[in-house]
Amino acid sequence: MSVIYVLLAISVTVAVAFFAAFVLSVKSGQYDDTYTPSVRMLFEDEIVKEKDKSNLNNQKSNKNSTNQ
Repeated sequence: MSVIYVLLAISVTVAVAFFAAFVLSVKSGQYDDTYTPSVRMLFEDEIVKEKDKSNLNNQKSNKNSTNQ
């Protein structure tokens, strides 16, 4: 029976620690950005553009080298 009390005390301690971490993160502004998630799907993916440009340049150079 005493093991249950020990486990209960440990679980309450862990729960309080996680709650304190959550409160500190909210107070520090961790969750303040409410605008960006709503428009994130409208942003262009820059990495894909750069890869596409480099692929186009490689294809052009390959065509030029085969034509010569």
